[in-house]
Amino acid sequence: MAKIIGGMGTSHVPGAGAAMDNGKTQDDYWRPLFEGLTPLREWHKNNVPDVNIIVFNDHATSYSLDAYSTFTIGVGEEFQPADEGWGPRKVPVVKGHPELAWHIVESAMAEEFDLAIAGSLDVDHGLTVPLSLAYDQPDAWPAAVVPVCVNVIQHPLPSALRCYKLGQAIGRAVRSFDDNLTVGIWGTGGLSHQLGGERAGVVNPDFDKKFLDNLTQDPLANTTMSHTDFIREAGCEGVEMIMWNVMRGALNDDVNEVFRLYHIPVSATAYGAIILENA
Repeated sequence: MAKIIGGMGTSHVPGAGAAMDNGKTQDDYWRPLFEGLTPLREWHKNNVPDVNIIVFNDHATSYSLDAYSTFTIGVGEEFQPADEGWGPRKVPVVKGHPELAWHIVESAMAEEFDLAIAGSLDVDHGLTVPLSLAYDQPDAWPAAVVPVCVNVIQHPLPSALRCYKLGQAIGRAVRSFDDNLTVGIWGTGGLSHQLGGERAGVVNPDFDKKFLDNLTQDPLANTTMSHTDFIREAGCEGVEMIMWNVMRGALNDDVNEVFRLYHIPVSATAYGAIILENA
């Protein structure tokens, strides 16, 4: 049977991708972040799975606001980098894993968890930046990807608890997949940030660090917060943190934290990353 080898939560700040794409990672502004990511990249180098399930949100590039599903899973053979207004990032095409993706669809459906299905899906920085943070700039991504897109853009949004339950359903699906695949699961987005309005640039380190602590110590605490709680404490875009709950739900109850990074600022946001392994 397939096995989840670990989970990662990471911000997906587009500026970090641009820094890599434009050779600026050693600039004074970016160097502390990328030096801090060295252990994360080393872990990924030593723990390359067959497939990564990457939970992300589309930023109105593949979806328009008149048609945006709550949860969507990509079942295609490959996914192209999206054009977000200045051309697609020059990163490798994302190779899919249709067999695992369809198994997750069918397993979740049997548990009355309906997922929208996308055979064709261009993936924006929400998915490609985490790949770059983990794997740098390879000619091809080292693992296939099953993309899971969560609506954190247009209300009504799924609750933090619903995201956790989706992760649990995905975890059960992976463990029942009749192939000896190794699987990673990533939750992306957040941490605290707001890109516009009167609170533009807000970050909340205390809230962010407590959220990270909870992932290891009390994950259900992160499921009790409302959207208003996230927005009040972490800014409008901080509600993306609910996607980390999908990752955490797919893991065992007991986990070991093997890496954490928290860094401010990254393009007027707080950057965070964590790697968890099942205990």
